[in-house]
Amino acid sequence: MKGNSYLSRKIHSLLGVIPLGLFIIEHMLTNYSAFEGGPQRFNDSVKFLNDLPLVFFLELFGIWLPLIFHGVYGLYVAYQSNANTGRFQYGRNWAFTLQRISGVITFIFVFWHLYQTRFQVMIGKVTHEELGALMHGITTNNFYFVLYLIGIVSVAFHFSNGMWSFLVSWGITVGPRAQRISSRIWMCVFVIVALLFILSLVSFRSSEFAAAASAAQAVRNIV
Repeated sequence: MKGNSYLSRKIHSLLGVIPLGLFIIEHMLTNYSAFEGGPQRFNDSVKFLNDLPLVFFLELFGIWLPLIFHGVYGLYVAYQSNANTGRFQYGRNWAFTLQRISGVITFIFVFWHLYQTRFQVMIGKVTHEELGALMHGITTNNFYFVLYLIGIVSVAFHFSNGMWSFLVSWGITVGPRAQRISSRIWMCVFVIVALLFILSLVSFRSSEFAAAASAAQAVRNIV
């Protein structure tokens, strides 16, 4: 990695935006549909995604492989980084340290979340139509709910602050003024993304999803 550190970091940075940044936005909107329209709207959103042509290859090359590279290399970068918040108390230094911490939390959370949801679909324990009911069971567990809150806030910060860093490292926001404006914009994005994810979590705990979970369980008992 050291011999190709520049190229590896550029690939790592680019994958964080395309396709993983797009995946975060898509996942946020899909989950937010649960808040907007309840179980039926959420199921329709999930069905739309799974009806896309070549969905397996879209997920493999658009999510799984980029996620593994970005996550594993990100852990390596975090391990190599030296936190300097004790010496330099500037905001960007704190953001640098929080980016590494949130990256580690995000890596663990994303794979744990995929195990609880997507992997359960893959092994046949639940169907895509039962994901809303599954999320109801997860979010009504207060311990899991708190962990999910920590996870989604970490994801939102890592994405938003990572976008600020991407624009700087790729020479798009060059001067101090441009970087200052960019910082404010991406801070707003962080708040919006985190808020929409939190609203989604709250909606999964609602009575509508409780009824959907009961109905799914009743169907399984009959079968």
